[in-house]
Amino acid sequence: MTSPPRPGRIAAYLGLAVLGALVGTAGSLVQSGWFPGGLLLALLATTGLFYGGRYVTGTQLGVAAPGIGWLVAAIGLSMGRPEGDVVFSAGLGPLAYLLGGMAMAVICATMWRLPQSGSKPGRLEE
Repeated sequence: MTSPPRPGRIAAYLGLAVLGALVGTAGSLVQSGWFPGGLLLALLATTGLFYGGRYVTGTQLGVAAPGIGWLVAAIGLSMGRPEGDVVFSAGLGPLAYLLGGMAMAVICATMWRLPQSGSKPGRLEE
């Protein structure tokens, strides 16, 4: 059996989830406000968050935690209110943001191996 998770690691994952919700909210507003540059900026921020979570924690859960926060914020903002107000309008930009963000989460979560710092490719010297 594995050891229970440490409180610091749990706090890191919760922090990443909150950061994912913030990036998802900001990206939802930016992508529609400054199309097409805002869409690229929002997807770049999303990708950076997912890769950063993977790099800092070294686990796939480091991508899943901000991914869940991002998805909850993005889907929550795309749902309409009873008055008919929505943040996402129908169109190519919001769809590209949702699908692109999900694709980036999957790509970052399924990366084969993290880059190792300080290692040299090739043969070992004697």
